Amino acid sequence: MTPDTTLPSTFEAAKIFFYSFSTLPDGSQHIEWLGSMMIWLLIAMSVVSVGLISSALLSHRRRVIVPQAVAEAFLRACTTGSQGDARALAAADGSDFSRMAIAALDTLPLGRSGAVDAAEQVAEECAARRFRTIEMLNVLAQISPMIGLFGTVYGMIVAFQTVAGTGGQADPALLAGGIGTALVTTFWGLVVAIPALLTYATVRNWIDALIAEALEITLRATAASAVRGAQQ
Repeated sequence: MTPDTTLPSTFEAAKIFFYSFSTLPDGSQHIEWLGSMMIWLLIAMSVVSVGLISSALLSHRRRVIVPQAVAEAFLRACTTGSQGDARALAAADGSDFSRMAIAALDTLPLGRSGAVDAAEQVAEECAARRFRTIEMLNVLAQISPMIGLFGTVYGMIVAFQTVAGTGGQADPALLAGGIGTALVTTFWGLVVAIPALLTYATVRNWIDALIAEALEITLRATAASAVRGAQQ
């Protein structure tokens, strides 16, 4: 019966993704600590990135920025009900839309233009606060490729030193460590950067769109409330 060598060979192929090593002329291997530290740093950054991505997707959903049911009920209250009812409805909700609505209604007695300015100011504050919470994703997306590039340069230096040390007659196996470090650090840098950058751009656009929608509904409701107040 032929022994199954799939598991050992798979392990041997996979281990290059977790630490960097060099092969000596006698065939023995030793760990390249600097290259391995960069790989482990990028792996740790990938774990942090997963946590930040999950937090960004959960913290900036529609229902925490502009809940549809609350927005529609507030608009109806401003159109057919009283400002007191509309404000009580907004005060019972903790969304960004409610903050804009309350600011607009509280300022409406001073004039419609003041209410518009107050709502826009709150909208800008909410957007800025939410953008700050996802900025670390952008930082990770910018830094991780640089660390990967640093590992690439280091790996190539190790490979060229091996070539120089053997008088230009280095066995390919001796070059594998440096070249492997160069490729693996680039790989992990991209693993961190691509999802982080994609999530950052998507969530940022999503926040911008929802804040704009919340402001638009607030201004429509404020205008309806002002017209209704003038008619009474």
